[in-house]
Amino acid sequence: MLEQPPEIKPPPLTPPPRGKFATFGWVCVAMALASVLYRLLVLGELEQSALMFIGLPTALAVLLGALPPAKTATGMMVKGVTLFLLLLGILFIEGFICILMAAPFFYTIGIVIGLIADVTKSRREWNNRFRVVVLPALALMSLEGVTGVLSFPRDETVTVSHEVKLTPSETRGILAQGPDFDLKNLPTFLKLGFPQPTAITGGGLETGDTWRISFAGGEGKPGDLIAEVTESTADQIRVECVSDTSHIAHWLAWEEAVWKFDPTTAGTKISLTMRYRRLLDPAWYFKPIERFGVRKAGEYFLEQTFGSQ
Repeated sequence: MLEQPPEIKPPPLTPPPRGKFATFGWVCVAMALASVLYRLLVLGELEQSALMFIGLPTALAVLLGALPPAKTATGMMVKGVTLFLLLLGILFIEGFICILMAAPFFYTIGIVIGLIADVTKSRREWNNRFRVVVLPALALMSLEGVTGVLSFPRDETVTVSHEVKLTPSETRGILAQGPDFDLKNLPTFLKLGFPQPTAITGGGLETGDTWRISFAGGEGKPGDLIAEVTESTADQIRVECVSDTSHIAHWLAWEEAVWKFDPTTAGTKISLTMRYRRLLDPAWYFKPIERFGVRKAGEYFLEQTFGSQ
């Protein structure tokens, strides 16, 4: 008898493995939802509050955490956040400085949530820790700046000084001519994408005299800062902000600048005190950044005005 050939059974049907393109597609969905949330913040005029810098990255991290698992949740968070920031950079190419300032929030929150997801042994344990500990803390932090009640004090004062080998009268004369902006000497921090001064017009240090500083570059369209002299004595000059159409007004509101001339044995000590209101939240992050930037701007103004006098 002829032997029957062995029956060949077809391999069992198994669903195809989840590929990179499927994960990428879900990431794109999360990006789209995060973009919608961003638009809602802008329409609600809340893009300067902590909802933008803490609430939005929290929502993005939650969306990414709900996606199908990759090798590690932390790796997926970092890739997703990077993709989102790159997309923002393409859409808002002139807003690089805002993306740069927001990036630490996005990465920190994404990495923290990703690490929690990686170290927990089960989805239930992850959900419990996230709902009880992480989410309430981030939600509370996100509310800063939404209303005045939920905001920290915004008034800030920064003072810089410079000594020259001139009399107070000679110092006033040089100040009355205004600075000659040389962008080559602009501090590195102020070259990151902030509006840069291009020209200054006006003159005089008597009460009622006005000055106009024109800004170009940075985020948004060029604008002007207009200031008026409201007090003028032999040893002090007070200049108050009349209007500010530069994009700097998106981050802080200038109030006044006070110049003081104190005679010394070697000449004159010039003190420039700048007062403004911080407009960005959260305070613990943006307060030191803005104070550092204002200080650098004041030092630059003194250097461009008096040079090596």
